Amino acid sequence: MLLYHDPRAPNPRRVRIFFAEKGVAYDTIEVLIANQANQSLEFRKKNPLALLPVLELTDGKVLRESIAICRYIEELHPEPNLFGTDPWERAQIEQWNRHAELELLLPIAQVFRNTNAFWNGRIKQSPEYGEIMREQVGGRFDWLEGELAQRPYLAGPRFTVADITALCAVDFGKVSNLRIKADTHPSLAAWHARVSERPSTKA
Repeated sequence: MLLYHDPRAPNPRRVRIFFAEKGVAYDTIEVLIANQANQSLEFRKKNPLALLPVLELTDGKVLRESIAICRYIEELHPEPNLFGTDPWERAQIEQWNRHAELELLLPIAQVFRNTNAFWNGRIKQSPEYGEIMREQVGGRFDWLEGELAQRPYLAGPRFTVADITALCAVDFGKVSNLRIKADTHPSLAAWHARVSERPSTKA
């Protein structure tokens, strides 16, 4: 398998961590967004949306959404389980992974896209919207503080794909000075330290 990725982008990192948790071997090709390599005609043949990551199988088939890639790998390599072992746990993990995507990763990405000089001249930016999203992220940190005071991981008592998504979102926030503060969010900070200790997070 061949993974097209940008080492600095959060969605490819989600997939790399998932692969590392599974112990699955794969090859990589760097497609750097900073160099606009994702906009090349060659890469857009693999993903017309010019987004990363893309997983290319040995038979030439292509998957181009992070969670679709992770689900495919889960089917091939069911252990260690990261998506749930029964209907209730699968639903809980799906719920919390969606929360991590929609309530953390999406607004954090919008802060970056709308306030960071990296995107000047690349996209239309709305700094005001970016600051609105910054406030929203702060509120979501407050919400997660209460949730993680009740359990060690996002979806329950064990590490799952939901934690991978949330970790990549939180870490990506650092470039926009969105950081967890242990004095105001001790449970969230403890969760972040706990998941960051896993070897897979260095993938």
